[in-house]
Amino acid sequence: MRSGYAKTREEKVKWADWESNRKWLARCAKGFGRNSIGGLRGKIYVVTDASNDDLLEPHRGTLRFGATCNEPLWIIFARDMVIKLQQELMINSYKTIDARGTNLHISNGVGLTIQFVQHVIIHNLHIHDIQPSSSSNIRDSEDHWGIRTRSDGDGVSIFGSSNVWVDHLSMSNCADGLIDAVSGSTAITISNCHLTRHNDVILLGASESFAEDAKMQVTLAYNHFGRGLVQRMPRCRWGFFHVVNNDYTHWIMYAIGHSQHPTIISQGNRFLGPPNRAAKEVIK
Repeated sequence: MRSGYAKTREEKVKWADWESNRKWLARCAKGFGRNSIGGLRGKIYVVTDASNDDLLEPHRGTLRFGATCNEPLWIIFARDMVIKLQQELMINSYKTIDARGTNLHISNGVGLTIQFVQHVIIHNLHIHDIQPSSSSNIRDSEDHWGIRTRSDGDGVSIFGSSNVWVDHLSMSNCADGLIDAVSGSTAITISNCHLTRHNDVILLGASESFAEDAKMQVTLAYNHFGRGLVQRMPRCRWGFFHVVNNDYTHWIMYAIGHSQHPTIISQGNRFLGPPNRAAKEVIK
């Protein structure tokens, strides 16, 4: 946890006893996703079962059960777990997935999807080796399930959603993007993440023709773009993007990409270019 979260004496006390003050986290987002409250107003829900992943009737105690509930929930984990998702995990509105105190891996299966919802916080997960999925029936809330088409293999996919905070994730080696935010998504912060070993890292706005993404506002702060990354850190279209205080440790093609006249404020970043003189371009 960044010491920068705690400014006042009260905040330092809260962070020192974070297990008793888990929901204090919801006050700590900065940037465009700062208003996200996640499951602040809900009960604590404990994931106890990492093995069962029923797509239509998820069992109580599983991550899928908590994520698809209609009520606000603050989701935590009983112990270290490796969760292999059969299909996309559809995350409903007003949810926090908080893995502090555990070693929690979402891996060797399908990733997380935040679609047409609001107020979601994802914190302290390892997400890696994510694969595409075939078409399937999947539940996305207590009162709705439907056919999902094939997923691309993103680690975290944000689609038409707002007030989202993605924080303290360790991510690598997904079939498509590590994090994608598209189709009118806005009010997003991606912070304190460690990203390695990947080609298309972060995509913000997927289409040259989808002008609605002009409203997109995304902050990327305090992330480490580590070894083995190729491009899109991030790749920006249309919107307004604040890329601040990130650490870039080499890349293979370029760091930040843009098209369709986005506004990108790059501030306080450290760029350590690759040894290849032909690939030292920061912005493309």
